[in-house]
Amino acid sequence: MTVSPYRILVCDLRSDTLLDVLPVQGVAVDDYIGKVGRLTGAVPLPNRELASRARRALVPGRTGIWVERGRDIWWGGILWTLNPSSDARGFATVQIQCGGWESYLYRRLVLDTLTATQVDQFDIVRELIDYVQNTPGGNLGITYDDAVSGVARDRTFLRYDQPAVGDLIDQLAAVERGFEWRIGSYRDGAGRRVKRLHLGHPVIRGGATDIVLTHPGPILTYALPTDATIKANAWQSRGASINTNQAEDSYPLMSPVLVDDDDIAAGWPRLDGTSDYTTVEQQDTLDAHARADWAAARAPVTVPEITIRLGDNVTPALLGSTVRIRIRDLWHPAGLDVRYRVVGMTISPPERGRPETAKLYLEVP
Repeated sequence: MTVSPYRILVCDLRSDTLLDVLPVQGVAVDDYIGKVGRLTGAVPLPNRELASRARRALVPGRTGIWVERGRDIWWGGILWTLNPSSDARGFATVQIQCGGWESYLYRRLVLDTLTATQVDQFDIVRELIDYVQNTPGGNLGITYDDAVSGVARDRTFLRYDQPAVGDLIDQLAAVERGFEWRIGSYRDGAGRRVKRLHLGHPVIRGGATDIVLTHPGPILTYALPTDATIKANAWQSRGASINTNQAEDSYPLMSPVLVDDDDIAAGWPRLDGTSDYTTVEQQDTLDAHARADWAAARAPVTVPEITIRLGDNVTPALLGSTVRIRIRDLWHPAGLDVRYRVVGMTISPPERGRPETAKLYLEVP
């Protein structure tokens, strides 16, 4: 029987007080840049004592979960769903599903009008985090630094729209000259568990040197799909309604139609795309969103995935780092040698003879 190198720390969400350490089977841990990570697993209940401990400690919505590997923190988030069950032989388990710390920001709404005039976009994010954590019961202990992006924004978030804080950060990040964000989990030099807001303009980067991975070799499997279904070389975005006269028809704010004439001249058919920003009322802001969306949609998107055996050079700290992929096989007889940035990973601990693996999600750096 394989002994898992992982353990799950169960804590009170607000105070981070350790409540218990429970065994978990079938664990899958996801971590991403630009997407909320997830933990799934099952807590076995072989006896009454462990069942009692699990009932006390596992409370969806108010329990924090940390994943440790050795003494290192590899993941952290919030227990959102819990499902006790029993099979035909009477073996009881509790299925758990957790979202990364970012998931809390999608459960918090802006209920006051907030305004920023020529404020650095990183400072706008930090002000939103402060808005969340300065309310009674809202402080989860998310920390941040004071780095700036050098890009100033004008923003007004109306209380009438009741926007989710996570959605506002996503929209701000997705505009032209935007940024990437995530909340990392780690243990600091004093041994304290830390939830840290990471901001990167234009992207989050990590690691000073490339990690080389080969197939055959450490790469067990790979997939290099090319997806042109979301390609668009012509684009227009819609904003909020700008009609203040109720006696007349209402029409949304529209960006200019952006067309890549060079792409069409090169032989591509015209492919149209659009996006909606129903709370955007300023033409400049809408146009910046349209340009960013158009830029992202003009090239067929490749989202490579590789699965590797987990080693000392692969940890969640690899997010944002660059890896060099070398592949030689029937599809790549001359050899493929490319560099990618790691934007996500799924970690599968060893269990029942299965090796410890990590699936890396990549993008062109």
